[in-house]
Amino acid sequence: MIPVVLSGGAGTRLWPLSRALHPKQFHSLVGANTLIQETVLRLQRAGYTGSPLVLCNEKHRFMAAGQLDEIGASAESIVLEPVARGTAPALAAAAQAVQATHGDVVMGVFPADHIIADEMAFQHALQKAVVLAEDNHLVTFGIAPRSAHTGYGYLRVEPSAKENAAPVLEFVEKPDESTAQSYLEQGGYFWNSGMFVFRASTLLEAFALHAPQVLNHCAAAVKNASEDGPFLRLDETEFAKAPEDSIDYAVMEKAANTMMVPLDAGWDDIGSWDALWSALKKDDDGN
Repeated sequence: MIPVVLSGGAGTRLWPLSRALHPKQFHSLVGANTLIQETVLRLQRAGYTGSPLVLCNEKHRFMAAGQLDEIGASAESIVLEPVARGTAPALAAAAQAVQATHGDVVMGVFPADHIIADEMAFQHALQKAVVLAEDNHLVTFGIAPRSAHTGYGYLRVEPSAKENAAPVLEFVEKPDESTAQSYLEQGGYFWNSGMFVFRASTLLEAFALHAPQVLNHCAAAVKNASEDGPFLRLDETEFAKAPEDSIDYAVMEKAANTMMVPLDAGWDDIGSWDALWSALKKDDDGN
């Protein structure tokens, strides 16, 4: 599996620590390593030791390169997004870059701002996902909800699917609190983690079927890209023409071959101060 690390977020909800030129993924928030460093090291500890492909904002290129160099995990390529267009164009470009370099391989997509406490559970779930992806499924990871959280999208599967992989029946937008509470009571709803595993070719075929405009402009952006050391600069004119969209909207919720692997591994998305407080150790007074 080729690791693809998404490092394009601005982390605005963690302001003023996280800022436009120094967003949260480049901070050490829950340990000695920064979030992007820990994302790559976690994959290495799970057995995926290949150099990652990183997607990031052009302004963060040296920070991304430098932080991975620090841990001896230099990126194979750092794809520079000239403008922010969402995860759909980013991954359409990434899949083509992976396929051009490695052929038809499995790629795993991991945001650079997640933390995972139980790495053995993560490793087992990842192994399941890779096997499913090799069989041409588009795989996502679902987190068993610990609360009626309104900050995450949800995945709906058959209520009987608690530990085993299952087809995704529906991708659900971030709900209000009463709706989220009803999801917990019904069962069969998982938090959408934003991590994915699929063959590069399977993803590109899904784009061709469900989001051809995104695919066409991103293909041109990669074809006309320029290389500068480890940096692949996507063509700005073409990339900016790609419709702004998330991978969930553009492809995952429309495709018939989506599968969810449950992940019970102490996962957290450090997207806000509340989430950071929850992830950190606290004293007897909750500080």
